[in-house]
Amino acid sequence: MKNLLKIAVGILALLFLLALSPFATIPAGHRGVLTTFGKPSDEVYSEGIHWVWPIAQKMHKVSVAIQKGEGDGDAASKDLQTVHTKIAINYHVRPDAVVSVYRDLGNEPGERIIIPSVQEAVKAVTARFTAEELISRRSQVRDEIILALKERMARHGLVVDEFSIVNFNFSKTFNEAIEAKTTADQLKMKAERDLQRIEVEAKQKIARARAEAEALSLQRQQVTPELLRLRETENQAKAIDKWDGRLPTTVGGVVPFINVNK
Repeated sequence: MKNLLKIAVGILALLFLLALSPFATIPAGHRGVLTTFGKPSDEVYSEGIHWVWPIAQKMHKVSVAIQKGEGDGDAASKDLQTVHTKIAINYHVRPDAVVSVYRDLGNEPGERIIIPSVQEAVKAVTARFTAEELISRRSQVRDEIILALKERMARHGLVVDEFSIVNFNFSKTFNEAIEAKTTADQLKMKAERDLQRIEVEAKQKIARARAEAEALSLQRQQVTPELLRLRETENQAKAIDKWDGRLPTTVGGVVPFINVNK
């Protein structure tokens, strides 16, 4: 009877321990931070199953997979134009820094670091460019923002994987000014192309006229008295070749010729 009671107590104790979950699982893309009565340890726990003391210890999961964040905000350009910037960022927590991310950032790097860091970097870089330069030198602006972000985020164990400027938006007045300038530039380019075309056509006409004049001048130089006599002789020869041997009886119907046949 006593043995059965001990077995029952042992089974109940085991079930109690199992109910308290003495095991913790770290899924893929995460690392674990173990706390004992709320105090985090310095060890980083990898993916898999780990033993924890019920009640006293608890395993906290910190994602080290790539995470995406989007945000927008207003800033001022170098020429004091209001710029509304929309950005997208991909980042991840360094696996060796999960303890500090959990302890210092409350396991909320997006809210604590990413958003304010992006806003600060965008404002700082935007202030170094004019509104037009933000559009024409967009890749350079992006690279400088990434550099500022990496320096700030690296101090907190965060890594920038990708960063892109989704859109720059300016005030209505500035947008209208840009549109007007673009239209003026297009009209100017069209006028320049038309002028070039007209100049080319004029040069072509002059060239054709010069060629025709030179051809006529050359022809006039080639017409000499000797050439005229040669052409006359050639024409007479052609006429003789075509003559059938009979003389005409009349010419013009006024002065009669002598009738040779009689």
